Amino acid sequence: MPTPRTDASTADLTAGPPLTAPRMSGRQKLVLALLLGSQFMIAVDFSILNVALPVVGEGLGFSLAGLQWIATSFALAAAGFTLLFGRVADLVGRKNLFVGGMAVLGLSSVLGGLATSPEVLLTARVLQGLATAAVTPAGLALLTTAFKEGPLRERALGLNGALMSAGFTAGAILGGLLTDLLSWRWAFFINVPIATLVVILAPSVITDSRPKRRPRLDVPGAVTVTGGLLLLVLGLTRAGETGWTRPATLAALAAGAVLLTAFVGIEQRAAAPLVPIRILKRRSVVWGNTAGLIAFVTETSLVFLLTLYLQEVLGYSALATGLAFGVLGAGTVVGGVLGGRAVGRFGDRRAIVLGGGVQAAATLSLVALGTSGAWIWLLLAATFVGGVGNMLMIVGFMVTATSGLPDEEQGRATGLATMTQQVGIALGIPVMSAVVTARMGSASGPDAVLSGVSTAILVNSALVLAGAVLAGYFLAGGARGPKDR
Repeated sequence: MPTPRTDASTADLTAGPPLTAPRMSGRQKLVLALLLGSQFMIAVDFSILNVALPVVGEGLGFSLAGLQWIATSFALAAAGFTLLFGRVADLVGRKNLFVGGMAVLGLSSVLGGLATSPEVLLTARVLQGLATAAVTPAGLALLTTAFKEGPLRERALGLNGALMSAGFTAGAILGGLLTDLLSWRWAFFINVPIATLVVILAPSVITDSRPKRRPRLDVPGAVTVTGGLLLLVLGLTRAGETGWTRPATLAALAAGAVLLTAFVGIEQRAAAPLVPIRILKRRSVVWGNTAGLIAFVTETSLVFLLTLYLQEVLGYSALATGLAFGVLGAGTVVGGVLGGRAVGRFGDRRAIVLGGGVQAAATLSLVALGTSGAWIWLLLAATFVGGVGNMLMIVGFMVTATSGLPDEEQGRATGLATMTQQVGIALGIPVMSAVVTARMGSASGPDAVLSGVSTAILVNSALVLAGAVLAGYFLAGGARGPKDR
């Protein structure tokens, strides 16, 4: 937790020279550019195919019901295996896993770009998801160990969060441009030169941060948490598609809950747990990750809701929709730049509360959207402001969830943080889709869509406000719980 700043009168009493903000070395800037570039590319991959799904389906013969698996297969692999790979990074070395994951991402992108059948394309998407599950926690652990706790780490995490959120927006814009101007296949091929450059440069630029002692892998814990997350995300995805009462949906959710409960029990008894219970008991870890989960659930699902509004109510094209979200991307970049400064000045807890409050207010204003094209100006203004608030919340979450832990446990902490991120991204759309579907009922048409979207936006705003307030309360020690530090 950042130490509070002294006021002017106190500073005058000190005899030492004024403190200057620490600066990054040339090598640190190079490491930061390489890691941030790779994380940006990973974020782009989440959304780059979304606006091109109908074109991809037509080209490869996907059924209408099967189209969503192009996105879901990626999200399942990324969310389900992130925590496991966060621990594997401690075993094989974070740099090794990072470079290996980038190589797999490049090769799977070639496979996806050359795909001639749905089976080959889905295989490529699963491999891309697995590569994301490896690269994201390894890259974040390399970032947090390259910059010690304090202003430099806060600045680096702020830029990381900004570029990742901007990547989701850039993916939508880039996917539309590439599909319209070239082919959907370039949504895959564009990854190849970037991945190749990272694989070539990373071994000589990045210093590994492997723990001194080689840890053992908690196989039962890895199996239960991976299986539990996969089933949980699958169940929630199916709920968004077919409803909450279908037997397959309920079975997946129940099995996922059982496996995740078993995981907690296994970790309590394991000699070398995947995630030690003492880490899970830390307020900073629990409530930092809770805030992060809500931040990613709400903002990624808001993009989905506004896509429905722009295309089904206002009649925007896929490309025009992607361009409209460029304003949201600008807001997240601004929020990421300000995020590190806000954490340094106010502390991570207050940054989470402030960001969540701003995001909730901006989102709530979108309930007023109507069927006239003039409402686009409210949408653009609200998404910009909401993007700034969301990024303040995300930077506060990242700093909170990774602070106060030694370097040898950063793999676990960043594994948890990136698992939270991936699960939030995977869950947001099916949860809000279920709200829209329930509100619309059997009705159809622009008015019905607007009614469903407005209800889901209201739920979205309430969720982010509740999450920010609860995280702020518990991180302040307002309720009993384990001590943070």
